[in-house]
Amino acid sequence: MNEATHHLFDAAAFEAMRGDAHLLNVARGAAVDEEALVEALDAGEISGAGLDVFEAEPLPEDSPLWDVDEVIVTPHRVGSDREYWRGVAAIVRGNVDRIREGGEMTNCVV
Repeated sequence: MNEATHHLFDAAAFEAMRGDAHLLNVARGAAVDEEALVEALDAGEISGAGLDVFEAEPLPEDSPLWDVDEVIVTPHRVGSDREYWRGVAAIVRGNVDRIREGGEMTNCVV
């Protein structure tokens, strides 16, 4: 995220969209001005939103997005399909084998 993409979808962007438009954000949470999104939905400027990422994660319990009927909230898992989990399983299997052989694990997050 940089200055050019922070709140890329703001009040002006929502005003420019068609009334039947839906916003889907699976990229970066900060690309969407969440306050402006709620206002645009309340005003009928757009019809709905599907959000998998948010400015603050997890989405705070007091976020107004929870109460907007036209919003579908998902738990930041859009990239998790069968192939993703197969890849994870392959990494784990490889790391178990490396540990058994006295080697170093790969893909460690420290």
